[in-house]
Amino acid sequence: MNFIKKMHSIVEHPDLERQRQSQDSIGALFGGSKEVEYRDQSIGSMDGEWVSVNRVHMKKYVILYCHGGGYMTGSYKYGRTVTTKLATSTSMDVLSFDYRLAPEHPFPGALEDAVKAWDYLMLLGYGARDVIVAGDSAGGNLALALVMKLREEGRILPRGLLLMSPWTDMTLSGDSYESRAEVDPILDRAYIERAVLSYVKSQEIKNPFVSPLYGDFCGFPPTYIQVGDNEILLSDSTNLHKRMVNANVPVKLDIYKGMWHVFQMTPFKAAYEAMDKSAEFIFDICR
Repeated sequence: MNFIKKMHSIVEHPDLERQRQSQDSIGALFGGSKEVEYRDQSIGSMDGEWVSVNRVHMKKYVILYCHGGGYMTGSYKYGRTVTTKLATSTSMDVLSFDYRLAPEHPFPGALEDAVKAWDYLMLLGYGARDVIVAGDSAGGNLALALVMKLREEGRILPRGLLLMSPWTDMTLSGDSYESRAEVDPILDRAYIERAVLSYVKSQEIKNPFVSPLYGDFCGFPPTYIQVGDNEILLSDSTNLHKRMVNANVPVKLDIYKGMWHVFQMTPFKAAYEAMDKSAEFIFDICR
């Protein structure tokens, strides 16, 4: 955990813009692969990227990826540390997009941009049932909010949801904020509080589009959640799992012992094993 904490400190910086630039550099350095092609994609005024394997692969289904970063940082470039693994493990195209960030663009900016990315896929000719929505951390929050928004608008929902260490509860009420405070090498309560203030502004924190945990999950598509045992957001995942089970959602939760927040970004064996399990979930729901 000390090693991971030191590695994470490389991209931390009190100046948000410098932190964003550091994350982009890390993504370009560690997220690339010769097996994968990266293609820039403009979605209106929003930048995005297609991530595809350099071999014959499945074109029918597509993964829409929402990157993490506390709604304050992150980009499709930083997200390559996950999207590259997703593309190679599933042999599916992945579309990642740069939604607007807080504090410059608080809620509902990111959600509006996620809907824009969804609409772009529909414009390309994909059906809603051809899309798996995935996300890590704040991106997991955004993925859940997107599905809730689509349901509110009476639209067809995606085929499935893949969530990695999703941030589901901006009230910070989970038990793991205390029980995992000493072992989490990535996040602390102060950082989460800054992110909430940055993104939420004057919104009601229990608004389901802000804190999806407080929403209604009836009718949600099959969902797979992965979370590390050593992270303060553990309760965000376990409580989400309980709420989904109670709503009769086909949902599976895997808690990875000794792992940290979005460990899937690392080049460690556990990350690739987790990606293989994610691919199994996606293949299962796409049969």
